[in-house]
Amino acid sequence: MITVLSSCQEERRVDKDLNGRVQSVDRAMILLEVLGGEASGQRLTDLSRATGLSLTTVHRLLTTLEQRRFVHFSAADSLWRIGPQAYAVGSAFVRDRTFVAPALPYLRRLRDQTRETANLGVVEDGEIILVNQITSREITRAISRVGGRTPMTASGMGKAVLSCYSPDDVSALLRRRGMRRITRKTLTSRDALERELADARVNGYSIDDEEFLTGLRCVAAPVYDSQAEVVCAISVSGLPARMTPERIPSLGRLLVDTAAELTRALGGTPPQPA
Repeated sequence: MITVLSSCQEERRVDKDLNGRVQSVDRAMILLEVLGGEASGQRLTDLSRATGLSLTTVHRLLTTLEQRRFVHFSAADSLWRIGPQAYAVGSAFVRDRTFVAPALPYLRRLRDQTRETANLGVVEDGEIILVNQITSREITRAISRVGGRTPMTASGMGKAVLSCYSPDDVSALLRRRGMRRITRKTLTSRDALERELADARVNGYSIDDEEFLTGLRCVAAPVYDSQAEVVCAISVSGLPARMTPERIPSLGRLLVDTAAELTRALGGTPPQPA
């Protein structure tokens, strides 16, 4: 007997790939990620090119997302942008992190004391996610947008967190994520990383010397919870012309002191020396 699938049954069957994911949902998420990476908006043809999806598929998915207010189309410039509902859902991630709001005054103070951009990051799936940022009033570049991801081994905040990990945990991360070169200064060997992590453990702060973004330096320190486990990291970032090698130690001491204050404000405690 031959079984004939209805059009709806066939669509549901085709809509799942071999990994059990729903293909249309997966494609919609890819579109949101691409749109989220470009604040100025993107044209339909640009989105098709960036995702590898046909114009018809992209338009159909965007229309559905627009009806749910996850994206917005501007007829004035024919550009698609992230919509308010995407922000509302994304901010739930930040609300779930109880340290984000208490960290805000410390970030503002860091920005004012250093005149550089102050950042707050958390580990998620082996990467650093920027969850808050107070931008410098000077001409500067940001390490990332809020919500952006950075490899831990190429990030000041990432290395600050890694300096608190056991050797086995560092090895597990490297096996899963590797050490991909991003700029000519990106660390790509385990030995080089271990030297920097050793320095971070001694000094209490870590450095990103244009390893993720050429023309940007970063100094970071870890923040701990009540179990003396690292919960997040804070940093300041700025242009190398301002964040000179001579200035790094004083910035590092300021980050260590501020991270210690934030740790206490969160009811945390730093780990005891071995």
